[in-house]
Amino acid sequence: MTEYFQVGVIASTHGLKGEVNVFPTTQDPDRFLDLKKVILDTGRDGKKELTIEKVRFNKKFVIVKFKEFNDINEVERFRQKELIVRREDAIALEEGEYYLADLEGMTIVDEDGKELGILKQVIQTGANDVYEMKRTDEDASEDSETVMIPGIKECVKNIDLENKIMTIHVMDGLF
Repeated sequence: MTEYFQVGVIASTHGLKGEVNVFPTTQDPDRFLDLKKVILDTGRDGKKELTIEKVRFNKKFVIVKFKEFNDINEVERFRQKELIVRREDAIALEEGEYYLADLEGMTIVDEDGKELGILKQVIQTGANDVYEMKRTDEDASEDSETVMIPGIKECVKNIDLENKIMTIHVMDGLF
């Protein structure tokens, strides 16, 4: 299971006092108002926990002031760096909801337990999620390598996070 979840990416500096424009990658940018701490993933320098001092919104960005930085020169080098939170600080899920990162890489099987493929990515659309599956079954051919599975209850019958298995009903026309 994924230990960290991305909530945003530092897009640029904002002003001279160490604030940054964060492009939110969470479904609910307002959650920044409730966050007290985030982790800055600096890449090769590792992860650094930061305390959020102030949050405000400007168009598509969340303007964040961290307690640890007070000058534009201290934050400039963090452009394009990810802001992440630990699993325990992520948004609580309702029953039947899953973190997208936990679904990716799952084995997908049909209702008889026959392996069909691996979930490569979850594509979020307006109506419902779509699961992109790379076929691994013996019927797969070069031109039928990828299958798009609608994330609807008529098709997705069970998600077993512990064993990383998604069971689907193979609807007419799916393959």
